[in-house]
Amino acid sequence: MKMKFKITSDLRQAKNIGAAIKKCLNEIGVFTLADLEKMTSVEAFKKICGNYPDKKVPVCYYLYSLEGALLNLHWNDIPSELKEELKAKIED
Repeated sequence: MKMKFKITSDLRQAKNIGAAIKKCLNEIGVFTLADLEKMTSVEAFKKICGNYPDKKVPVCYYLYSLEGALLNLHWNDIPSELKEELKAKIED
């Protein structure tokens, strides 16, 4: 299931993106939602985890939040089928 919306806003205006996630995104070179869309939420999540190898990065707080930002949805409103697809991609 692939949902797409036009990406125009920056990270400060995106759903689910607070100061902590924004900082992590900036550390991996993501400064706009367009940057995040190009990288994908899955790759961004993997890079954030790579930056913090000793920390357990919560899937819901980061992966789903990133995808939700792209879809303009609260992370909890992402369809469960899409959440499963995303989770499977990070376990590869």
